[in-house]
Amino acid sequence: MEIRLASVNDLPVLSEIEVEAGRLFADHGMEEIAGDEGAPLSVLMEHQAAGHVWVAVVDDKIVGYLTALLVDDCLHVEQVSVRPSHGRQGIGGALLSAAAQCALDEGRPALTLTTFVEVPWNAPYYQRQGFRLLSEDELTPGLRAIRAREATMKLDKWPRTAMRRDLP
Repeated sequence: MEIRLASVNDLPVLSEIEVEAGRLFADHGMEEIAGDEGAPLSVLMEHQAAGHVWVAVVDDKIVGYLTALLVDDCLHVEQVSVRPSHGRQGIGGALLSAAAQCALDEGRPALTLTTFVEVPWNAPYYQRQGFRLLSEDELTPGLRAIRAREATMKLDKWPRTAMRRDLP
């Protein structure tokens, strides 16, 4: 497996990976999430131009990716998706490690993200990756704005949380 920064040519396949990975949410009664179309190419291009898209490559094929953006001086993990056929092989963790290294190189204090609480490959997984749940009073202005946007998208139909992984 190789983890590297994404090129512009890599971007078209990323939404396909997100859609494929997203189908797993149907098994948890989250059909609306399972039917999501994935990030638009224009959004992926913005993340890529900022140097915050990493891809996981196995046998010359992209099998996973991570996008991030800056939120309140932290590197905020916007999306992590891995093809289900390549799940449970450490790909998500390797992508998170690449993002953490970037954050360290940029002098950022932490990685942050928002996620579903009760989905096994969401909050429980991120806790195993060193993230901790944030209480409401720990939310930064940027994380509050993200949570508010998620609420307007009706993502709060299922329990959600913000998480943080402090970096050394």
